[in-house]
Amino acid sequence: MTNPANWWQPGAHEGRRPALLARNRIQAALRGWLAEQDFIEVDPSALVISPGNETHLHAFETCAIGNDGRPQTMYLHTSPEFAMKKLLAAGEHRIHAFAHVWRNRERGPLHSPEFTMLEWYRVGQDYCLLMEDCAQFARLATIAAGSTKLRYKSHECDPNLPFERLSVADAFTRHAGIDLLATITHDGKTDSAALAAQLAAQNIRYAPDDTWSDLFSRTLSDRIEPHLGHGQMTMLDRYPLPEAALARPCPDDPRCAERFEVYACGVELANGFGELTNATEQRARFTAEMDEKHRRYGQRYPLDEDFLAALPHMPEAAGIAMGFDRLVMLATAAPSIDHVIWAPVA
Repeated sequence: MTNPANWWQPGAHEGRRPALLARNRIQAALRGWLAEQDFIEVDPSALVISPGNETHLHAFETCAIGNDGRPQTMYLHTSPEFAMKKLLAAGEHRIHAFAHVWRNRERGPLHSPEFTMLEWYRVGQDYCLLMEDCAQFARLATIAAGSTKLRYKSHECDPNLPFERLSVADAFTRHAGIDLLATITHDGKTDSAALAAQLAAQNIRYAPDDTWSDLFSRTLSDRIEPHLGHGQMTMLDRYPLPEAALARPCPDDPRCAERFEVYACGVELANGFGELTNATEQRARFTAEMDEKHRRYGQRYPLDEDFLAALPHMPEAAGIAMGFDRLVMLATAAPSIDHVIWAPVA
């Protein structure tokens, strides 16, 4: 389906209906497995004070009118993460949510402004266990869809094969010829000039005013991601600390973080963390991200002070968010994300 506005026409719906029914079966299979593993399903509110504090994350803004008639700026959440971590602080141990989330400035074959995120948390367990969860979900999805492999365009991935676990540093060396960790100090500072020089040596284009993060993202998208998740799933592990988001540092190397992303058929499916519970460090990261957002886009989002207050009460945990629609896409070999959303955004 190339035009989402036509999704309701009988011919278009007839073509999409098998994938939509498979979506329901996949969701039921994943819910069943999570219930068997003693996960509790939660349903966080979508209307929030802060939609997330990452530089390139763009939210939908709205206005809430109180009983006194006063307006308050609020947002549709880009993830249920803050609310779910507050629930961990409140005492929950295994929770999951199928949450509708909203992200602005995102539209394409793999992106919808509104989509479904499957997010789950395990208290007191290593983040590596989430990799096993993701592989299991991929297997369940293919079974529910009546398939044996994940497919996107001409690419295939067999979730029954052992997944590949690859550090970001090793991926940069293997696929781009770049020594990434040589451009990061042990206190987390980055050397953009050193990284730019390595990009130039590998004929990777970049802009003169690119930051270290820009250079990292450019190389990741152009040289690394196209090679991931072919034949077998790839867990791209140990992200550099400057790209840690809400993940804690690795105990054996402070230049890296307990963050990984899941790839199948060259498509990113999930983003997982060993969760950071240091509120001071998290505040510093959020502030730096919002400073950069303001520099680039002239906008900043407020910090969720309740979330920062809850962090010290949150137990050690591992958490992850998966693009549920993308999983359905790959399990049904659908051509785009709109093909597997019951009523896609026009």
